Amino acid sequence: MKTVKGVSAAFRKELPALYDIKEIDSLCMIVLADITDTSSAKIKAFPELEIPAGQAEKINKVLVRLKTGEPVQYILGHTEFYGLPFKVNPAVLIPRPETEELVDWTISSVSSGHQPHHILDIGTGSGCIAISLKKNLADARVSATDISTDALKTAKENAELNHTKINFIQADILNPANPLFPAGHSPLTTPYSLIISNPPYVTLEDKKQMHTNVSDFEPHTALFVPEDDPLIFYNAIAGFAAEHLEKNGLLFFEINESYSEQIIELLNHKSFINIELRKDMNGKFRMVKAQINSFF
Repeated sequence: MKTVKGVSAAFRKELPALYDIKEIDSLCMIVLADITDTSSAKIKAFPELEIPAGQAEKINKVLVRLKTGEPVQYILGHTEFYGLPFKVNPAVLIPRPETEELVDWTISSVSSGHQPHHILDIGTGSGCIAISLKKNLADARVSATDISTDALKTAKENAELNHTKINFIQADILNPANPLFPAGHSPLTTPYSLIISNPPYVTLEDKKQMHTNVSDFEPHTALFVPEDDPLIFYNAIAGFAAEHLEKNGLLFFEINESYSEQIIELLNHKSFINIELRKDMNGKFRMVKAQINSFF
């Protein structure tokens, strides 16, 4: 295992029960580049490149953990999102490319129109959405909420890592006044010009189709919703947004494609207009944008 070629062979031997060959090679490249601090181009170009014993031992330990299904991002402790570094751990979801698309859509939408002066990210997790928006919309004030103390701790570390100022608020959007705020008072009463969220939306039926490295390791409170109320967070957030968005304010969601029509109906019912669905890179409806109807 002391060459790039040897590491690749070990990964291909030990991981086929969990991943296909393309995923295995991708994992191998991520681990090699991270532990050896070598570029992917050099790793690909020199399969006989020798790996020092200490680094080879670290790679082997990573491989042992990968065989349990543990995500490589948790093992290494970090990942990249929208070109920025983020710390990740089991308290937060691992940021995904589909969410990068949501961020990109948000930035392009506001860049071509009125710049938002106050953004709220609901269910921030690692802080990836809020921090990426702040880095690209520097003049905006950005706030971010999560119910999890541990998630907020990680998000704050990521804000410092990326040199961004975010106002983090511990809050339960299903019950924004209680029990986290004394005397029923919530700091979430400020008017916002843009609200964005990637809320929990995975049903128990969806869980059956999930890879075990997601269902067994990532935080369930950030993933799953009741089978009998799959839109519970969309309903709560849309209701909150209807009350707290400024005139012409925008709402962005990442969504479960299975409920796209129901979410549009929900937004119509709450007096949102200019509702737009967008497909992700895989051709699935996974994002929605809506504008508050200022006449209501």
